[in-house]
Amino acid sequence: MDVSLTLIVIMAVLFAAGVYAMLERSLTRVLIGFLLLGNAANLFLLVVMGQPGTAPFFGEADPEQMSDPLPQALTLTAIVITFAVSAFLLALIYRSWQLGQADTVEDDAEDVAVRERSAVDEDSMDDEVSDDDDDATTDFVGVETAPITVLHAKDVPGLRDDAPTDRPHRGADR
Repeated sequence: MDVSLTLIVIMAVLFAAGVYAMLERSLTRVLIGFLLLGNAANLFLLVVMGQPGTAPFFGEADPEQMSDPLPQALTLTAIVITFAVSAFLLALIYRSWQLGQADTVEDDAEDVAVRERSAVDEDSMDDEVSDDDDDATTDFVGVETAPITVLHAKDVPGLRDDAPTDRPHRGADR
């Protein structure tokens, strides 16, 4: 398989620039980074596809001369996903601009408080966990606080259980 080194270098640069742009706080730069990553992924699939050949459904061609349809299908899927996420990011950018006249993501008070916590505070928070908490398989330990209560037909008076069973019905042919 002979792949152009130029395509591989361009793909690597697009991936690197896309990741770098996505790490910014500006939503517009995040969108540009995501578009660069999408194009890099499409180029990667183009490189993986290998040598072009005849279509798989075209006549009685030699299987060695046929092109692989999987990378083509994955490329179309990547294009659709990139378009959908880009539309979503554009809606977020527009809404952010409407609300705050800026598209940068700012830290809120909780983020600042978490960042300013020291290692001593983290260790003291770890010590608050007791051994009794590890035995519980759910956050809803008490029956009265459980969000879902499973009832059986025998628990509700007057409810007839008509679920199918393996036992034959009375009067059925045997």
